[in-house]
Amino acid sequence: MTKNNNNLSVLVQEIVQGLEGDIVSGGLRPGDRLDEQRLAARFGASRTPVREALHHLAAAELVELRPRKGAVVAEVPIPRMVQMFEVLSTLEGLCARLAARRMTAEERARLKVIHETCNEVAKPGRTDAERYFLLGSEFHEVVLAGAHNPFLAETVRNIRKRVSAYRRQQLEQPGRVAEWHEDHDHILKAILAGDADLADQMMREHINLEGDVFVDLITSLTTTEVMAGGAR
Repeated sequence: MTKNNNNLSVLVQEIVQGLEGDIVSGGLRPGDRLDEQRLAARFGASRTPVREALHHLAAAELVELRPRKGAVVAEVPIPRMVQMFEVLSTLEGLCARLAARRMTAEERARLKVIHETCNEVAKPGRTDAERYFLLGSEFHEVVLAGAHNPFLAETVRNIRKRVSAYRRQQLEQPGRVAEWHEDHDHILKAILAGDADLADQMMREHINLEGDVFVDLITSLTTTEVMAGGAR
């Protein structure tokens, strides 16, 4: 049943949040087509609020609207992705710096608990990449909150939404969970010690490494595709 148009703005927000969650979680991957009719049925809406939601997501660069082809989940070109990681590393470094100075005792305790849970997930032979990705994202969220700068946190979250699908792919590579966990350990210790300079440095290096691994991953996939194409 179609929902009342009097609640159009609320409905649009619901659709935006639902699709955004699917994109960030990896349920929808770059290049996936977003069929308006199916989305309308899913959210119990007409196609008008669905279109409005897709335009909103396109403005946030999470969705691409293609002439005569409709909407698809946005694919980010490699140069653009590298630029985003460069900016993200600086901003998340600033978050870690501020968190080392401003985190409350409760926030520090929460960060420790998350990291201790990650210890179990990251153990050799018991590694769960998907679970670690979710916990790692929560670790970063606590750091963002601990910076006590809502505008900075909002800016970082917007960029992280764009790169989330690619970051998730990275953890599927051998040894990546262990590397992430070691990085988080250094960041945690710096924050708990109140060492703002070191927290900033460790976080920037962590994000920069993610960017390097992403480029290596995409390059290797592209090379493999070219070789496979040539073998046909």
